[in-house]
Amino acid sequence: MTVEATTERVLRLLALLQRRPSWTAADLAAELGVTDRCVRRDVQRLRALGYPVHAVPGVAGGYQLGAGTRLPPLLLDDEEAIATAVSLRLASGGTIAGAGEAALRALTKLDQVMPARLRAEVRAVHGSTETLMGPVAEIDAEVLVTLARACRDAVRVRFTYEARNGGQHERTVEPVRMVTTGRRWYLMAWDVDRDDWRTFRLDRMAAAFATTWRFRAREHPDPVAFVQRAVTEASYRYLARARVRATVDQVREVVPPQVGRVEDDRDGWCVLVVGGERLDWLAAHLARLSYEVEVVEPPELRDAAALLARRLAAMAGTASPDNV
Repeated sequence: MTVEATTERVLRLLALLQRRPSWTAADLAAELGVTDRCVRRDVQRLRALGYPVHAVPGVAGGYQLGAGTRLPPLLLDDEEAIATAVSLRLASGGTIAGAGEAALRALTKLDQVMPARLRAEVRAVHGSTETLMGPVAEIDAEVLVTLARACRDAVRVRFTYEARNGGQHERTVEPVRMVTTGRRWYLMAWDVDRDDWRTFRLDRMAAAFATTWRFRAREHPDPVAFVQRAVTEASYRYLARARVRATVDQVREVVPPQVGRVEDDRDGWCVLVVGGERLDWLAAHLARLSYEVEVVEPPELRDAAALLARRLAAMAGTASPDNV
């Protein structure tokens, strides 16, 4: 076998070890189309290059790719690794269209092999850096990486969660996907104790850790649609539906996805679904749109809109006080 073929096989082995936490020698041999003995030789080649491949003895044992005392050669030196990790953490915040999820995947792979001393350097740089943007909910980067790995490896996660009323509860979930709105991160997961799908804000999580319990993936709703419905509708006292004379894209330009959900209608109209704790706030929010709006529900929102109109007319001096 040529040197090129051996190198290609070793790189394939490395990619397999990065795909999931552990492999048996038989599974790796089957994936690579070689013998167990050949797998052992290729593992030794990776170790010689600086990749920390651990062998776990026993029936349920196998090979695992762990964090070493130094970064594997031929990849990144220390300065490059720190610069890359910091850049990936900034990009994973969702400020670059389409880059957030890819940056998080890359950060997860890098964090898996990065030694502790470099992790400390990355945290120091990240902790002393501010971003000039709107207020965002700060999250622990370790929680972010822990959940990303758990989603990838299909293992259950436990964490302490702070509810809206301030109470804290222990939760055990089967994570599926993380969704970011740009200001907040959410986890869509199967809540083991409540036997249902739930969304969780990452900034309300603490002491998150991945268990060794692997779960079988189950049928699940679309994560983006599920999270959007949860953050725009489920948690509010009032849910408003209004027809807007504009296209879906036009309304989405002025209504962020974490504020309202836009559905296509017909004849140049679309439907905006938005939640709120107060009807007067909802009326003011809809009035801010620079398009014609018709309230569909609830009926009380029409009364709130009429009251707002009278108050605005009085402010403009076009209505008598008796009509306010």
